[in-house]
Parts: sequence; C-alpha cells; structure tokens
Amino acid sequence: MYKRVLLKLSGESLGGRSGKGLDTASLEAYATEIAAASKAGLQIAIVNGGGNIFRGLQGVGKGFDRVDGDKMGMLATVINSLALSGFIKEHGVDSMVFTATPMEPLAKYYMRDDAVKFLENGGVAFIAGGTGNPFFTTDSGAALRALEIGADAFLKGTRVDGVYDSDPEKNPDAVRYDELTFDKAISEDLKVLDQTAFALCREGNMPIIVFDMNRKGNLTSLLGGGKVGTVVHV
Repeated sequence: MYKRVLLKLSGESLGGRSGKGLDTASLEAYATEIAAASKAGLQIAIVNGGGNIFRGLQGVGKGFDRVDGDKMGMLATVINSLALSGFIKEHGVDSMVFTATPMEPLAKYYMRDDAVKFLENGGVAFIAGGTGNPFFTTDSGAALRALEIGADAFLKGTRVDGVYDSDPEKNPDAVRYDELTFDKAISEDLKVLDQTAFALCREGNMPIIVFDMNRKGNLTSLLGGGKVGTVVHV
C-alpha cells in the first residue's frame, strides 16, 4: 500500500505509562514493529517529539525563555531519536539519526538527498531537532519532512485510536471520525495536530493517518493496508 512513510511519535509515547523519561519496554515494542516493517521493504522515516523530557512551550510558564525552551525541546527529540534508533539496530536494521542543526559526531546533519538515499538503501532514518527553528512544533516539522522526502503518507502514532471531536481521555462521549477532510480538521480546530501541520499537508496533498501506536500489531496492519485509525485527506 505504501512505499515510503513518515512516522511521527510523541515523546510521551516513549515514556511508557508515565509519559516521562525513556521506558525500555515501549522502546522495544516500537522497535520490534518498525524493524519488521523495514525488513518487509517499507521505507520509514521517523520524527520524535520531546515532551517526555522537555516541552518548550510549557517551559515558558515555568520561567524559561521561549526561544531557549524550544532549543531544549529540539535537543530532547535528538535524545529520543538516538534511544529508539539504538533499539532498532538491535533488531538487525540499519538506522541513522539526522538533525536539523549540525551535531556531529552525535548525529548526521540533515540533507534531504542523504536521508532519501539512506531510506532507499533499507535504513530507518530519524529526522530530529524539529525544523531547527523556535516557534515550530515537531508536528509541523514532521509534516515538512514528509513532504520533503516524498512520503506516501504521514502517520501520526498516538495513545488513542484516531481523531475525535474532543479529547476522548477527558470526554467519554467524544465522537470518533473514520475519515475527515483537512478543511474540517482545520475549521473545527481539532487538536491531534497543530494548524500549521494540517495546512502544510493540505497544500502538499499529503494524507495523514492518526492511529494508536500502543496497540500491538497496529502499525503492521496499517502498513499492510488494514483499516486502522482515522484518515485525513483533501
């Protein structure tokens, strides 16, 4: 169904039940499914959030300068990418972390052609550090990278099984969508992604699939053409 995808994972998902720090069981579970998909021939690029370590916007209310806070958040995404990349390598799949700003020798500076070549050679490419600029979320960064690398779809792995009209973890009566348009997602200000990410994907005709990454087998089923999560499209 897909040849190349961009998978966006929240930082909290790597923190397990607490959503904090790095949970080895979660890292291993994600690495198992990602490695299996890669071995089956799928080209996978991954963008991680950093909220399990530090979220720039939340830091503003605690006395951090917004620009410095966003820089700290970018570094958190690099830590998460290095962690998950290491677990994927343990499954016999080559993996490399690219960063939006130079960080050699910790990671390779991101150049689109280098990342695409690495994907074409069977590796899993992590693209960390957001866009390299403050005031942009990792969702927006993921949308940008999905378009840059020519992905067939932008997969947003979350803790819920799709897009709802309100937060299902807070509202038991929240209504789930099987599919919806970008215009509807933007007009209703649905919070599963930020407005900039939705707008970028709409302009680039990049379908978004929001699904529960924590349910074992969901990623494999989705990539095999199964009906999983919510599809957002033009």
